[in-house]
Amino acid sequence: MTVPVPGPAPVVLIAEELAPSVLEVLGTDVEIRHVDGADRAALLPALADAAAVLIRSATQIDAEALAAAPQLKVVARAGIGLDNVDVAAATERGVLVVNAPTSNIVSAAEHAVALLLAAARHIPAADASLRAGKWARSKFTGVELTEKTVGVVGLGRIGVLVAQRLAAFGVTLIAYDPYIQPGRAAQLGVRLVSLDELLRESDFITIHLPKTPETLGLIGADQLAATKRGVIIVNAARGGLVDEAALAAALGSGQVGAAGIDVYAKEPCTDSPLFGLPNVVVTPHLGASTTEAQDKAGTAVARSVRLALQGDFVPDAVNVQAGGIVAEDVRPGLPLAEKLGRVFTAVAGGLAQSVHVEVLGKIAEFDVSVVSLAVLRGVFADVVEEPVTYVNAPLLAGQRGLEVALTSDPESPDYRNLITVRGAMSDGTGITVSGTLYGKNQVPKLTEVGGFDLDLSADGYLLFFVYADRPGVVGAVGAALGEAGINIAGAQVSRTTQGGDALMAVTVDSPVSSELLGDIAGRIGARQARAADLNPV
Repeated sequence: MTVPVPGPAPVVLIAEELAPSVLEVLGTDVEIRHVDGADRAALLPALADAAAVLIRSATQIDAEALAAAPQLKVVARAGIGLDNVDVAAATERGVLVVNAPTSNIVSAAEHAVALLLAAARHIPAADASLRAGKWARSKFTGVELTEKTVGVVGLGRIGVLVAQRLAAFGVTLIAYDPYIQPGRAAQLGVRLVSLDELLRESDFITIHLPKTPETLGLIGADQLAATKRGVIIVNAARGGLVDEAALAAALGSGQVGAAGIDVYAKEPCTDSPLFGLPNVVVTPHLGASTTEAQDKAGTAVARSVRLALQGDFVPDAVNVQAGGIVAEDVRPGLPLAEKLGRVFTAVAGGLAQSVHVEVLGKIAEFDVSVVSLAVLRGVFADVVEEPVTYVNAPLLAGQRGLEVALTSDPESPDYRNLITVRGAMSDGTGITVSGTLYGKNQVPKLTEVGGFDLDLSADGYLLFFVYADRPGVVGAVGAALGEAGINIAGAQVSRTTQGGDALMAVTVDSPVSSELLGDIAGRIGARQARAADLNPV
């Protein structure tokens, strides 16, 4: 009898400092090596025989690093963000990318609550005053939370945790989030309102949104002027959601009574107009800086690494298609499906009550269940803070009360393959977007948006305008974009009837701000103006 000789243990490269519990989870069946991931000259040769690499935020795993790692099976980011990982390049090489999407949500929620309480009771300023030898009780009179109205801007995972914790203070909770159903918010004891209503009614405002072109600068001078005088504002989400200069001015005038800020438009930030104000509590992006969050992040990705090296299903894989469980004929449809989801969310301007994904043509001969997951990835890509995966997409849909259905049919009368996303909005309106794959390279293409036929590459930055069909509109749009220094790559106009509604789809080379989009809409009298970023993530 021949006894098999075990092969060498897979090399797991730890490129940054992680919690000691990570080593325990990885176990003894792997060879653990350490390297300073920020030292490029040391990192690249260390990757040569690594089967897995564990990183945080300082290590760049780009195409060059992946090329230096021919044995690599998995990249594990001990945290939420993946800005330092080239996910597309990893997917192309068949390398799994995993992260820890829920590791810091409790810590982030608790930090937001801490900032809110500290701002309400002037705790840092009172602490500094007492340490300076002053007993100035009357100078630091604060306000209670009880029976006040708290406005939560963004009711995702962290926003929900904040709302749940603040409910114990006996507050009235309202929220602005166009991507959650009112019924789901009601279950949480939260009343959904418009942003304008939230600004008018709230005594406290806490912000929990992802940073996207739509949310950047969401709270500016006009919004701050619309708040209750003396409102307290907390931003522990992302820098740039609140205009820092406008906030400083509002704090100085007393329009905003106090603020708690953990994030900044540019980080690291050591110089801000907010830092010199006595009614501001500031921290250096500490939302995830707890022992528990770091431990959870490390152990979560360590478990994923073990699963990946064993060849098992990895729940936190961001690019599950790299695992080879999707039919080859179906894979080209996944980028198309994700782009359709992005366009759907952009055109809808909010979250639908239900989404129906229809797959027609040759790919429908295979298991296409993953196509609906790809659509959901696109639907939520610019809605939530965390990376959307094929695994957490259904959970995100369930949390927001979004019903999802999938049908398929190998028969397709007009295209070899066609994917359609139909959604029903809460006001009864319907949204439809469709796309296909064309050419030998199977390039994604839009064929329909909102009932208008198109023949447009699903790529780049897309603008959509719906307006009354008439001469001169194309020129007006081109002029407005030209004035803003934005180059047009392509444009197409579709209409239902002459003189009826028309849809103009414009592909541009750079992002268009919400202000410019609104300005163009005003110039042409558009009843709808939307933007979608279809660049690879």
